[in-house]
Amino acid sequence: MTAGMLRPDAAPDRLADVADVADVADRHATGRALRLGTRASELATSQSGWVADHLRAAGYEVELVPVRTVGDVSRASLSEIGGTGVFASALREALHEGTIDLAVHSLKDLPTTPEPGLVVAAVPEREDPRDALVARDGLTLATLPEGARVGTGSPRRAAQLAQLRPDLDVRDIRGNVGTRIAMVRDGELDAVVLACAGLSRLGRLDEATERLDLSTMLPAPGQGALAVECRDGHAALADLPPGVVVTDADLRGLLADALEHPPTRAAVTAERAVLARLEAGCTAPVGAHAAPAGLRPAPAEEAGRTTPPLTLSVFVALRHPQRHEQTGSDPVLLGRTVAEHLLNRPDPTRSADRPDGGPGVSHTGA
Repeated sequence: MTAGMLRPDAAPDRLADVADVADVADRHATGRALRLGTRASELATSQSGWVADHLRAAGYEVELVPVRTVGDVSRASLSEIGGTGVFASALREALHEGTIDLAVHSLKDLPTTPEPGLVVAAVPEREDPRDALVARDGLTLATLPEGARVGTGSPRRAAQLAQLRPDLDVRDIRGNVGTRIAMVRDGELDAVVLACAGLSRLGRLDEATERLDLSTMLPAPGQGALAVECRDGHAALADLPPGVVVTDADLRGLLADALEHPPTRAAVTAERAVLARLEAGCTAPVGAHAAPAGLRPAPAEEAGRTTPPLTLSVFVALRHPQRHEQTGSDPVLLGRTVAEHLLNRPDPTRSADRPDGGPGVSHTGA
C-alpha cells in the first residue's frame, strides 16, 4: 500500500456510512506523509503530536515540521513584539509557500481576522480552559501573603489579579512553561499563573497548587483549544507521486472528519466574536468563556432552535474592569451582543442588574 494511504482497518466508526472501504482508501490516499507544521517549543510539539496521533489513528502518515516563529526567539513582551499573530505568522507563511500541508495553532494565539487563502479546517475537543496557579509551599491565590511576587505575561491575567488581590506584586515575565515554573522553584517569584491545558499537555498539571475557578478568573478567548489550519481552495498538494491527486479541499475534509468537535467550535466562535467586535488582540485584557447553558431555561426567543444555547461570560479591562454574562444560540451574534453591551455600558461601576453597583450579570438571549 502506498505510504500515507488510509488503512482499510483504520477508524471503522468514521467509515460506517461508506459501503466500499477500499474506495475510501483510494480517494483519501495522500501518497506521502502529511507535513504538519508546528512551533518548535515543547508545548507546541506536544499539542501538534496529539493532532498527529489522531490523524495516524485515522490511517494517515504524518511528519512534524518545526517552524520557528518570532514569538519563540524574542524575549520581549508580547505587546512589544506585535502581540496577535506573532506565533502564527511563520506557520501561515509556510502554508502559503506549500512547505507544509497543515499547521496546528493554540487557538488563543490566532488573530480573529481570517487569513486569505487559509481556513481553520478543524477545532478539536478542548482541554480544560481554566488558569492555574503554581506557587511555592502549596499556596493558593487566597493564601499568598501581601506583596507576594506573581509572574504572568498576560495583561488579561494581570488585570484580573489586580481586582482579586490588589496587594500582590504582579510582574511581567516571558519564557516557556518550564522556565516560568523554575522562577518559583528558584525563589525569584512566589507564584506564576499558567494555563491548565498547557500544564496538562506537558504532564505537569500536578504541579499546580490551585486551578482557578471560572468565577474567579476568566481565560483567554479560545484558551485550551487548538486550531488545525490548511489552505483553502482546490489546488493539488505538492510533491505527490505520479498518478496521485489530493487537493486542499480533500485535506480540509479529512481534517474535519478526523478532528472537528462542534461544541468546542461553537464555544470558541462566541468567545472570539467578542474579541473581533472589541477589535482586541490576543494580548488585550479580555477574558471570555462560553459553555452549554445547561439547565438554565432558554429565553423565549430561543424556543424551537436546534442549536444548543451557550452561556458566554466576558471580562474586559479596556477602560474600566467589567464582567458580563449572557445566553444565546447564535455564537457570533452572542459574542457581538456581549461586546456591544460592554462597549456601550454608560457606567461600568454600576449595573441595572445590581443596584449596589456590583458586576452586572444578564441572562438575556442573543
